[in-house]
Amino acid sequence: MRVQQRGREQEWERLMRAANAGDRAAYHCLLSEITPYIRGLARRRLWTDAGTGDVEDVVQEILLAIHLKRQTWDEDRPIGPWIATIARNKVVDALRRRSRQLDEPIEDFENLLPVEAEEAPAEDVDVEGMLQQLQERPRTIVRLVSIEGLAARDVANQLDMSEGAVRVALHRALKSLAALYRNK
Repeated sequence: MRVQQRGREQEWERLMRAANAGDRAAYHCLLSEITPYIRGLARRRLWTDAGTGDVEDVVQEILLAIHLKRQTWDEDRPIGPWIATIARNKVVDALRRRSRQLDEPIEDFENLLPVEAEEAPAEDVDVEGMLQQLQERPRTIVRLVSIEGLAARDVANQLDMSEGAVRVALHRALKSLAALYRNK
């Protein structure tokens, strides 16, 4: 069998050399001869549930890739592994595409959604009371940045501070609030 396969590959190599030299008839003959081989590779490597259309789509992709890359084949090397590598890569691409296309019946849609974790019961946190424990300027900065959503630059302009000073003051104030929360 190996002798027969090597003889077949030698014929493919002869045809590819002629095709790369511009012989259109040799190129047509090459494509006709390698198509059954490629189809067999695609069938064996695709999932067993692949339909005939899926296999033929991959065969066409492989043939197109061979056409586009035919000048990259090194004439001093066997053509069989070169074709098999292109085929393997195209089959892998097809399997990746298929894995991204998950078909699920819509009737079971509710069962597919993740169960949302129940929220922990809200603790009685007196945010206003905690804020009142901060000095006036840090309290104002926390309110403006963390509650009202102003940018540090805007708060700096409003309070006549540098933007860096606002960031430092905010960081320190939040650190103090975290300590107050832990110690409550």
